[in-house]
Amino acid sequence: MNEKISVIGVGYVGLPVALAFAKKYETIAFDVNKNRIESLKQGHDLNSEEVDSELASTSLKFTDNPEDLKDSTFFVVAVPTPITSDHKPDLGPLLSTCETIGKIMQPGCVVVFESTVYPGLTEDLCGPALEKASGLKQGKDFKLGYSPERINPGDRENTIEKIIKIVSGEDQETLDRVAEAYGKIIDAGIHRAETIKVAEAAKVIENSQRDLNIAFMNELAIICERLDIRTIDVLNAAGSKWNFMPFRPGLVGGHCIGVDPYYLTAKAEEIGYYPQVILAGRRINDGMGAYVAQRVIKLLVREDMPVRRSRVGIMGLTFKENVSDIRNSKVMDIIDELKQFGITPMIHDPLAD
Repeated sequence: MNEKISVIGVGYVGLPVALAFAKKYETIAFDVNKNRIESLKQGHDLNSEEVDSELASTSLKFTDNPEDLKDSTFFVVAVPTPITSDHKPDLGPLLSTCETIGKIMQPGCVVVFESTVYPGLTEDLCGPALEKASGLKQGKDFKLGYSPERINPGDRENTIEKIIKIVSGEDQETLDRVAEAYGKIIDAGIHRAETIKVAEAAKVIENSQRDLNIAFMNELAIICERLDIRTIDVLNAAGSKWNFMPFRPGLVGGHCIGVDPYYLTAKAEEIGYYPQVILAGRRINDGMGAYVAQRVIKLLVREDMPVRRSRVGIMGLTFKENVSDIRNSKVMDIIDELKQFGITPMIHDPLAD
């Protein structure tokens, strides 16, 4: 099918998707951030995720005007799904996007969500929101699909084309249509999920699993410190066994791993189950920034250095290496904790936005 594709949200996820689709389809990329759109029009990605030469040669069109999306037959939603200060899903950007699409969508289109959500959200909330804004009927005038993003920011090896793509649709016809569209841009292959809920759940547990594994390593690091042994020595020894998983302690921030588990736990609590393991892992990982700062303070005291007049160099501010994104970076927690003890953090990061 000769789709006309619109990608809504051109950040870390949306831009690679849009560029890939533009190689096979007439594609337009939309974002509410005018500065972002203007920068991309000029061939420059401030996120440093795409080389400027690719932007300069692409047929992809950029816009911040929803009216430019009217002729689209295939919408891809790649907007952020953050959490609130009390760790609840913040659905504002998603529902706002549904309203934007609903006002201009035409009968016969399919709307595919890539944003991370809890199981059931696409059909229970996004579908009705699109109906309300458009006056069209879901399942008759337009169809829903879900294909979770799997992009790893900063990773130049595992690019979108090289990662198996999960696709789903509200019925067989939609599933086939979504699979056909993505199949033309994904070299690694397509996995057809049985339902939209299965695809939603698959995405949210990918990051939850990683979050829990890192939480276990972080807890191990705390225990090893009290035992006065080096964590890395323990992990190297344990890693000599073929089936030991090579996770390492670390700060878990960003807009995925530190956020997605809360979408799963929010839905679980809504249906009457109160998760224990997932939330325990979140508590450990959320506290690691302060823990690192406290370790630094202990080292200063041990060396008989004046804590309140110390200056501590911090190399790196973003949530992970080789990205400019500082969203939910746990380095901020280190900085805040050090400041409480009168320490002056000296921060350097050549990539941080």
